[in-house]
Amino acid sequence: MAKRAAPEVNAGSMADIAFLLLIFFLVTTTIEKDKGLLRSLPPIDDTEVEPPIIRQKNLFTVNINRNNQLLVEEEEIPISELRQAAIDFLDNGGGTNPEGESCDYCKGKRLEDSSDHPDKAIISMKHDRETTYEKYIDVQNELVAAYNFLREREAERLYKKYYPDADKVFTAMLEEKEKNQFSKDEVLNERIETVKLLFPMKLSEAEPEK
Repeated sequence: MAKRAAPEVNAGSMADIAFLLLIFFLVTTTIEKDKGLLRSLPPIDDTEVEPPIIRQKNLFTVNINRNNQLLVEEEEIPISELRQAAIDFLDNGGGTNPEGESCDYCKGKRLEDSSDHPDKAIISMKHDRETTYEKYIDVQNELVAAYNFLREREAERLYKKYYPDADKVFTAMLEEKEKNQFSKDEVLNERIETVKLLFPMKLSEAEPEK
């Protein structure tokens, strides 16, 4: 008796279906972006250098205790007032920079008991180990926003003519750099660095308290 041939299954269409499913998942899948605070860490320096002497007037202390209370210069204030307090400190311009030059672009009150120059102004932030992460991030955002406000002001003063339609000149410059990150625009980079140097971000974070 002759053997009956087993029927063959055409698997060609299965490969097409698998390929279509793969494309579908690639198109519809969303990739989560990393969230966090953007910080540039200083390079490791093994040389022993004696730390510079910082005058108390050039130090703006921000503390968050275990109860999420915000203490600025040893006084409790609401977080809604933190940004303006930091701006007033950074923009005071009450003295000179390390080179002996006064801040001719500062618009502060030039108080004798506040910062001498943006080059010397340091914001020192300290928090308790029991401080909530949300409160820590809120305070960080307000301090960074103070620097961004002052940088936006100076960017508009110096480069508004190059960005007449931009609401925020410094932001427009950073976005332009991001779009053209593979092409080196020396002029744009120089302008961005010029604005950053006018109000350098000197934000120090002390070791959390137990």
